[in-house]
Amino acid sequence: MGEHRRTILITGASAGIGAALARVCAGRGYDLILTARREGPLQALAEDLTTRHGVSVSVITTDLAESGAPAALVAAIAARGLKVDGLVNNAGFSRTTGFLATDPADHAAMIRVMLTAPVELSRLLLPGMAARGWGRVLNVASLAGQMPATGGDTLYGPIKSFLIKASQGLWLETQGTGVHVTALCPGYTYTEFHDVNGSREQVSSAYPKWMWMDADRVARIGWDAVEANRPRVTPGAANNVLAALGGLLPDSLALKMVGGHARRLDRL
Repeated sequence: MGEHRRTILITGASAGIGAALARVCAGRGYDLILTARREGPLQALAEDLTTRHGVSVSVITTDLAESGAPAALVAAIAARGLKVDGLVNNAGFSRTTGFLATDPADHAAMIRVMLTAPVELSRLLLPGMAARGWGRVLNVASLAGQMPATGGDTLYGPIKSFLIKASQGLWLETQGTGVHVTALCPGYTYTEFHDVNGSREQVSSAYPKWMWMDADRVARIGWDAVEANRPRVTPGAANNVLAALGGLLPDSLALKMVGGHARRLDRL
């Protein structure tokens, strides 16, 4: 294929911010490895990106909720003779039905996909990046990780907070190695899911439209930040104000401010 191009692995790439980051990276000339549970959407995205940008796109289906999935994914990548120069930990989901009403198996899957898998993939892939003197790790966290916890979606914010702190620690540890690490902390983000199912106007009613951003814009901001080696980026002026307020207000006020979050979205 000639000169080696950098290859970026993106988890949860079949839709939403993951797919938007795939479009951004392909547009900037990176080859890609896309993974998610659903093969169909990944293949469709891969074909589109190859046609539009002439990059190489590999598809490997993985369920990161399964024990041992990160190591199996890395082994499958190596078996194809591919090297991972960049990692986007994007896969995730949430359960807003309440801690007591949620199946413990769903909580365990959440923790494996959103917390354990990013840690394991980073540990498996970062040594190679550091040895080659170039790497990019973008951990898709959330504004929720910078805000007080919310009732109903009890584990989501704490998991994202962990991801932010872990990213900052890795940013410090990788200085001077050529590896950049960034935590991307989007707020409410429109994705193609909202357009396909016709719910864009409906979800906007939960919070004002000015609080929402498009996935493509969030993806561009996130990738620009990791290229610039910023340890954390929160897209949108309003989201930055909310994050600052969340850190400054006393618990009694901060918890009241976010208290209705899950109930608003559950009513949709």
